[in-house]
Amino acid sequence: MFLSLHYEMNRMNEYKIASTQNPRVKAVVALQQKSAERKRTGLFVVEGRREVKHCVEAGFEVDWVYVCEEADENDDEISASVGMEHVVEVTRGVYEKMAYRGGTENVLAVVKERKLRLADLKLRKDALVVVVERVEKPGNLGAILRSADAAGVDAVLVCDALTDLYNPNLIRSSVGAVFTVPCVVCGSEECIKFLKERGVKILTAQLQDSELYYDTDMKGATAIVMGTEATGLTDVWRRVADAHIRIPMLGKEDSLNVSVSAAVLMYEAVRQRCGK
Repeated sequence: MFLSLHYEMNRMNEYKIASTQNPRVKAVVALQQKSAERKRTGLFVVEGRREVKHCVEAGFEVDWVYVCEEADENDDEISASVGMEHVVEVTRGVYEKMAYRGGTENVLAVVKERKLRLADLKLRKDALVVVVERVEKPGNLGAILRSADAAGVDAVLVCDALTDLYNPNLIRSSVGAVFTVPCVVCGSEECIKFLKERGVKILTAQLQDSELYYDTDMKGATAIVMGTEATGLTDVWRRVADAHIRIPMLGKEDSLNVSVSAAVLMYEAVRQRCGK
């Protein structure tokens, strides 16, 4: 078991990182803070038992695991054969230096990036796909991925992305769903071609020239397309849409947070498909 490996290793090897100036510690901090460093190295950091577990179960390759000296040696919640040579114990001060957020259960991992392409996706006949265009806030994309996992979405396609998939805020807000839901970063034109060739109906969420979302059939292969909160979708998506849909706004505001809107629309598709 994962944490058991750690304790067995430390009985055999007294090595423990105790200095925040250790090169390994600095490398982890750079990955946490800099998108350019994640891109350069092809590595990213995952914090927390649940998130690391999802990551490993999804087949990502773990480079290193860092476990705080205060971790519970009887906690075998994370079970993965990463090998004792990949697990390193660190002091509380070092762990707090490396961790991007608090309360991450004393475990973090450095993981090798894996990129999916559109060609790698195998969609069901009645696939439900979520497309987000030019999303800026990692927390919003992470929340969309979390909802997509819960709704059984087949894939999330991130078009013309302004954030990277392995931003620590994205991983945190997705609660590891970035590893459980197939997610592809691509261009809008490429994405449209992919959907059209597979007969996936494109529904764009927009206020103009639209019908209420619950009056729109979502039972067949469907792509729900979301734009940014500030500017919405670009014309390239509006022009190719099979239908324009909207969520009724009964107050003074004219929009919801994009992650909330996406969740509402995903679950309408779930409701229709469940026949209720």
